[in-house]
Amino acid sequence: MASSGEERRSGSAGRAGTGTEPSPTADAAQLDTVEDFEVLEEEEEEEEEDLSELPPLEDVGRPPAPPREDTQPSEQGRGDAAEDPQEWLDVLGSGLLKKKTLVPGQGVDTRPRKGQDVTIRLKATLEDGSVVEENPALTFTLGDCDVLQALDLCVQLLEMGETALIVSDAKYCYGTQGRSPDVPPNAALTLEVELLAARDAPDLELLSGKEKIELANRKRERGNFFYQQADYVLAINSYDIALKVIGSSSKVDFSPDEEAELLDVKVKCLNNLAASQLKLDHYEAALKSCNLVLEHQPGNIKALFRKGKVLAQQGEYREAIPILKAALKLEPSNKTIHAELSKLVKKHADQKNVETEMYRKMLGNPSAAGAPGKCKDKLPWSIPWKWLFGATAIALGGVALSVVIAARN
Repeated sequence: MASSGEERRSGSAGRAGTGTEPSPTADAAQLDTVEDFEVLEEEEEEEEEDLSELPPLEDVGRPPAPPREDTQPSEQGRGDAAEDPQEWLDVLGSGLLKKKTLVPGQGVDTRPRKGQDVTIRLKATLEDGSVVEENPALTFTLGDCDVLQALDLCVQLLEMGETALIVSDAKYCYGTQGRSPDVPPNAALTLEVELLAARDAPDLELLSGKEKIELANRKRERGNFFYQQADYVLAINSYDIALKVIGSSSKVDFSPDEEAELLDVKVKCLNNLAASQLKLDHYEAALKSCNLVLEHQPGNIKALFRKGKVLAQQGEYREAIPILKAALKLEPSNKTIHAELSKLVKKHADQKNVETEMYRKMLGNPSAAGAPGKCKDKLPWSIPWKWLFGATAIALGGVALSVVIAARN
């Protein structure tokens, strides 16, 4: 999988920046390969991943009121934030994300709204003062998780023209993994941000085929980044946004090549969406994503493989086995499909044995002594004698009743 280090581009303009997308040169070479992540790799005895430390998809509504003069400095604050609490805004109330205005803006009414495209000047440093990112014009869609959570949460609190200092815990930056080679794990960042522009996002109906493909790919690549960070909730969010872009109506005619490319991006998003949903044990959602892929491409090996895994996780071995057999027929040399299929065949056999034993207990244990020798191999179980006597009595009673009725007539 592509390393998160390829995400960094210091001093570059446009849609780039802290934890956003890989560089254009890395796109074809690595991110298209990322779409293969976790698809047909060996997955036996895979340990369940601990997602407890991953940053949640948090949001901010109205900013909390500025601290009163008698407010004590937060013990969780860092650096100047703890020394001068009156000037710092505790964005989430936890002391882990703080904002201080350096240069005032043009008023609260000029704050950007979610869904708008914003452009900022950014400088990011570590606690020791090392600069890890500088970008004079970073553009992203506010609220789409296109950048670090620290930026997504705080930029919506900036006024136009305002310059602010943001001190963020690693939880809202690069987390426990960091960003190789310049951001170590669990590193807090100080972000100097200036809000340069905010405008409504382009109307999806008016995007050209090329523009729609580029936008959908950016969201998909962001999903890949989150997947690599093991943040499957945010990965799903990004893939969903990409699919909404692709599925939006259009007033512009697309060429056949553009239509085919959009379909290709859609299939990649759905496959990766299914992988993320599987990681979170969202089996019904993953099954739906796989089926959508197979509607477009019935022979898509990744979708067949994942659908088989979903059904297996639900205990539907009878349905999963033929699906994996179909995938294996398309790629007979794939060892992972072989291994998964062998595992399911064994589980299915064990399941049938358990069911057979359960039925035997429900219907009564076989009695070798009570069955004729010549029928011993043909009868799965012997009929209890009390059932036989009961049935005989019922039959004889019926005959006697018929005789009485005939006599009276």
